Amino acid sequence: MADIRLPVCYILGLETQIGLGLVREVGRAGIPVVGIAQRAEAIGLSSRYLFASSVVTDPRSDDGIEAIRALGSRYGSGFLIAVSETNVRWLIDHQQSFGEMRPLVPTLQAFETVADKARTIEIARQLGIDIPASVVPQDWLDVESIARSFCFPGVMKWPAPESVSGVLAEYGLPLHKAEYVYDAGDFLKVAARYRPIGRWPLLQEYCAGRGLGQFFFMHQGNAVRRFQHLRIAEWPPEGGFSSVCDALPLRYFADLQAKSIALLQAINWQGVAMVEYRHDKKTGRSCLMEINGRYWGSFPLAVQSGAGFGLLTYWLQGLGKMPELPAVRDNLRCRMLATEVKRLGRILFQSERIQDTTFQVRPWYELARFALDFFRPNVRYYVWSFDDPMPLLADLRNLAR
Repeated sequence: MADIRLPVCYILGLETQIGLGLVREVGRAGIPVVGIAQRAEAIGLSSRYLFASSVVTDPRSDDGIEAIRALGSRYGSGFLIAVSETNVRWLIDHQQSFGEMRPLVPTLQAFETVADKARTIEIARQLGIDIPASVVPQDWLDVESIARSFCFPGVMKWPAPESVSGVLAEYGLPLHKAEYVYDAGDFLKVAARYRPIGRWPLLQEYCAGRGLGQFFFMHQGNAVRRFQHLRIAEWPPEGGFSSVCDALPLRYFADLQAKSIALLQAINWQGVAMVEYRHDKKTGRSCLMEINGRYWGSFPLAVQSGAGFGLLTYWLQGLGKMPELPAVRDNLRCRMLATEVKRLGRILFQSERIQDTTFQVRPWYELARFALDFFRPNVRYYVWSFDDPMPLLADLRNLAR
């Protein structure tokens, strides 16, 4: 039951398992949670751990700000936490606009640094962190020079997607998360698409392996909480976000954790962050991919494991008090079942759509692992929870629609 004497925790972004995980973690601790969704079908709206909720279709508009302010007037003072990167950036710019609510956000300078992949990689290079060979073309002559000299294969991704999305939309160009280029011809073909706007994505060396996520809560330069996981399956199959992931004991990759903390300290990061690597078991190489300065897609695993990042945001970043947290569990596996089904369908029936031609398609292995995970006692789920079953029903309803 929520303790109404405590400040309210307002959570903006209930559409995904991330916002749902935040609601559950904070609400289970007895903190009154008011959820703010942008869509009426948001799965987090069905959670029993909400004290109250509201749908604000366009929170970043003037009317949206007023609607959020009204919630603060109605339910009382508290802290506002955003899930998506876009909303975090917006809250940074409008910190004084919410009346009774105080947004819990990083500094603008730190946030812009981690949002810019090229800047993050340069700082990491100075700290001796293993980074993929990376280059951003400045003009077409530069593109042609890179095509002659770069050691392919590579992956093209925008260093700061938010800064280019508007321009791409004006020219009718899609915003790709990542595009694989296997030789100079592939690279020139993709680069030519962006010639009209005179801007090009970052070209990065292809790094083999699995996603290794290291998670920290930084406070006054110290990592007060750590957690890490290894991706077992991803969507899309060739690399993306976790559809299945395993918690890892902190004794693994201890040296890499120290480097990750040094990177966050160099950026002067405060609050929660994910430092993501690609780890190749065959070579032992762990190559930095990016920093996520927000809650991440596999956040439910951290919640199930008792990492307490949402509670740290509320208590330490909000109230300046360190909460009592349990020891972190490091033996759980977490899976997002709907995404797993989609991934399995891609591997079994649409393998030609997998962009990474080096991805090993193993249908029988994937089927066996998918089935056996239902019987493992240490498996948890991104959405399903025995003590909070309604969000799964909402998720199934949305899938049916």
